[in-house]
Amino acid sequence: MSFIKSISGFRGTIGGRPGDNLTPQDIVSSAAAFGQWVLNTTGNPKIVIGRDARISGEIVSALVSNTLRSLGISIVDLGLSTTPTVEIAVPLENAGGGIILTASHNPKEWNALKLLNHKGEFISAADGKLVLEIADTGAIEYASVDNLGSYRTDDSYIKKHIQMVLDLPIVDKAAIQAKNYTIVVDAVNSTGALSVPPLLEALGCKVIVINGEINGEFAHNPEPLRENLNDLSKQVVRQKAQMGIAVDPDVDRLVFMCEDGELFGEEYTLVVVADYVLSKKVGNTVSNLSSSRALHDVTVKRGGEYFASAVGEVHVVEKMKAVNAVIGGEGNGGIIYPELHYGRDSLVGIALFLSHLANAGKQISTFRRMYPEYRMAKNKIQQSPDIQLDKIFETLSHKYRNERINREDGLKIDFEDGWVHLRPSNTEPIIRIYSESASEVVANNLAKKIMQDIQEMRN
Repeated sequence: MSFIKSISGFRGTIGGRPGDNLTPQDIVSSAAAFGQWVLNTTGNPKIVIGRDARISGEIVSALVSNTLRSLGISIVDLGLSTTPTVEIAVPLENAGGGIILTASHNPKEWNALKLLNHKGEFISAADGKLVLEIADTGAIEYASVDNLGSYRTDDSYIKKHIQMVLDLPIVDKAAIQAKNYTIVVDAVNSTGALSVPPLLEALGCKVIVINGEINGEFAHNPEPLRENLNDLSKQVVRQKAQMGIAVDPDVDRLVFMCEDGELFGEEYTLVVVADYVLSKKVGNTVSNLSSSRALHDVTVKRGGEYFASAVGEVHVVEKMKAVNAVIGGEGNGGIIYPELHYGRDSLVGIALFLSHLANAGKQISTFRRMYPEYRMAKNKIQQSPDIQLDKIFETLSHKYRNERINREDGLKIDFEDGWVHLRPSNTEPIIRIYSESASEVVANNLAKKIMQDIQEMRN
């Protein structure tokens, strides 16, 4: 059981003791701290909230909205929604901020408050520190009974979001509609069932939904990785569909399944979308340090320049703005297309991916072979008191000092035949160890070598 307070928000498991888990007391204090920060920094007493379909979502939403109203903040509640939809709604509502109630890919016992600024973007590290200071000091002032905030619901924003995607000039609706794709969608019992099928239907696709009951009882581990998508694979083949699509519970991560039931590769969602965008407008791209080299290769081939950022959407967005990137995101299937908004968005990712695929006129498995072939291994180890990360990073940096070392976010070591990136997770009490090479064996061996180094340091 866990409760994680960080610059990106508040996340934890439901139940247990205050301070150790995401209990009602912790939810109230976290929401109050953010609300006070919004009032302090913007003076705008309006916040947009929305949630995924987690079992705890309705309770958490009520606690958050009533806490904010007690501060004199008026609430626009989108109800069951998606992370990118809430991000879009904040500026359209001229709100001072937003809160998305979702623990993204975490299992059903988790929930979280993900915090947005008035632009509908995740708050910066500096702003996150201010929110944490308010939470720690309790420097919060509630409103008098005559100045409580109002509350209203608005369930129109998913429809608005879809229309905004369809209206993008780069989305080739005619080409997609001409293909009459049959697509199986794994909505993982959350709000992907409300958002992905209507978008695909508007693009002329026949949609078959699995795990479409919106109840938060995730039919499988909700992280859209190959080992969790066996049912999708079987259904794509059984239904003779052209492809499958899987999203996470809050619809900001996107993966595709080929017609033969093999995963297209979550790392390649961004690569393909970037290739399409760059074919229309040459420019720069950004992904995080844990993302595939394939984006670099595609960007250079199209005449652009590639940049890497620290892991985390806020860091990717900051780098994208700094280098004026035309497309960016994260290798976990997160697409950020700034012409729509600065946030990971599966809906725009789907429309751009299908535009490229339809124009290529290929089966999705053949389409995949057009791109550089890299293999990635994703490992993790539990964080524990005996793991001193700074010491581990320092020791490994010295041991591999003849390789290219990057300490911007954890430790990344670029070897001649691949790379390894290890860093503490922002969302779980674990250390992530990602590695990549043109060879799957080499990628796995690189990770094993680093994990063995860490184990020797602990002994």
